[in-house]
Amino acid sequence: MKVPENIKAIAELKPNLMGFIFYPKSPRYAEPLDVETLSSLPQNIKKIGVFVNEDLQRILTLVYKYKLDGVQLHGSENAEICKQLKDTGLLVLKAFPIAEAYNFKVTGNYEGVCDYFLFDTKTDAFGGSGVKFDWTILDEYQGETPFLLSGGIAADDVEAISKIKHPKFAGIDLNSKFEISPGLKNVELLEGFLKQLKV
Repeated sequence: MKVPENIKAIAELKPNLMGFIFYPKSPRYAEPLDVETLSSLPQNIKKIGVFVNEDLQRILTLVYKYKLDGVQLHGSENAEICKQLKDTGLLVLKAFPIAEAYNFKVTGNYEGVCDYFLFDTKTDAFGGSGVKFDWTILDEYQGETPFLLSGGIAADDVEAISKIKHPKFAGIDLNSKFEISPGLKNVELLEGFLKQLKV
């Protein structure tokens, strides 16, 4: 998210989390954001800054500047960075690229220092590919940390999502398939999807 009017329109749909990308190489790079728009968001919508291998001090500077509630780490950040951020009171999400079930093994190092894991499709680049991985391998995840599902989720995935019964499945990350252009969401498409999903 980065466009003030679009941010306000999506807020009307009452998402739990709203993401703002602070990775300069991303087409969704959000800086500079309108501080007034962010401060007007309801408190129950958590503002999440998305970072890739960013310096800890810069993360904290942006958290303070925009009064972010949490961070989503999309690079090769170690568990210590996650712990330091969590110790400040932030909600911490750590993204893991998934291609096969053995990719879940690395999550063990991050137990207890993240609030959520984000399972995304494994690609050569950082960030989303807009492509799904095989969701049946989610059954192989045996960790204690709840997870969010990402990677090419589209408006016609309601039935497939409803079939995921993993006890740690906590939600979905909706991005590129609901965009008009990078960082600009299609409000009507998203609203229709959420109604179908009955969230």
